[in-house]
Amino acid sequence: MEAACSGAKPQACPESRHDSSKPYEDIRMHYTIGKELGKGQFCVTYLCTEISTGKQYACKTISKRKLVTKNDKEDMKREIQIMQHLSGQPIIVEFKGAYEDKLSVHLVMELCAGDELFDRIIVNGHYSERAAVSICRAIVNVVHACRFMGVMHRDLKPENFLLSSKAENALLKATDFGLSVFIEETILQGQSWAENVFCHVRIIV
Repeated sequence: MEAACSGAKPQACPESRHDSSKPYEDIRMHYTIGKELGKGQFCVTYLCTEISTGKQYACKTISKRKLVTKNDKEDMKREIQIMQHLSGQPIIVEFKGAYEDKLSVHLVMELCAGDELFDRIIVNGHYSERAAVSICRAIVNVVHACRFMGVMHRDLKPENFLLSSKAENALLKATDFGLSVFIEETILQGQSWAENVFCHVRIIV
């Protein structure tokens, strides 16, 4: 994971937020939906192909039946805003766009050819100390990049990190910002949150 642990300063990206008063476009105008890649409690992820370029992406589809309350809908909008805001950070899964139809909201993002970090850990069984240090540093780099951009992830766990490829030295990228918040908003609301990172402090140093 050396490529993810360079400690480079996060890139400051321009603000880019969707006007929540305007509806999103229908995804089928731009993409064809393919096979299922995975399923979570609130969403299903599909392989999708951009019609104009033939390039493949991952499409996270959330049923509108899951967006019951006003808070659910606001959380969905915030996730989209945060992914747009973090666009351009190499250690975060790149966001392509948001779309919707009568039944679902669709979030199109970079397709990572590797596994979840959780799956890689299960397959390998154990890591050398050096490899574990690299992974933990990569996770801390994600926390640093998010904080630099004014975002708190709030759901850091191995399942929410994807590997860019099957290679052993693949770049580790953070995904799933469904519980994330803008730090400034939480301060204004008087909220206090702690970021959980699954590693021992001795490994980081």
